[in-house]
Amino acid sequence: MWNNEIFINAVRFLVLVLVQVLLLDHINFLGHINPYLYLFFILLYPLTGNKGLLIFLSFLLGLTIDFFNDSGGIHAGASVFIAWVRPLLLKFSFGVSYEYNTVRVNSSSFSQQLVYILGMVLLHHLVLFSLEIFNVQQILLILKSTLFSGIFSTILIFCSLYIFSRMS
Repeated sequence: MWNNEIFINAVRFLVLVLVQVLLLDHINFLGHINPYLYLFFILLYPLTGNKGLLIFLSFLLGLTIDFFNDSGGIHAGASVFIAWVRPLLLKFSFGVSYEYNTVRVNSSSFSQQLVYILGMVLLHHLVLFSLEIFNVQQILLILKSTLFSGIFSTILIFCSLYIFSRMS
């Protein structure tokens, strides 16, 4: 079972990087709407998995995206940040179920999924665009990019979650 989980996570990691780099990074709708599906890996990482390993893999995931986008580490920083705050958002979204490790994101209620996924995506995007723009005078651009890309990414993640939950 442990080897199966490692294999699934490794394949998920590689597929999400390839989809992000080869397909989604070329979408730039209206100048500030970019979908980021690679967050799906961090969102669905097993709850019983090693937290330190998640932070390392999130760094590696973000660094890989940065390597292909020549973006100087902003994806790595944002990915590590949401991997670090993930337990807090899981506890906020799922409550007591998270403390007893009985949470399954793809089988929980829609409202719990929405709070968890939207919270993680918006935090990631806020950090990402803050690091990318890095100018307090451009706060409206940061917030606009965070909101619109966040909504698009959340819809894409929900569609992927729905597809993968039907396959398993």
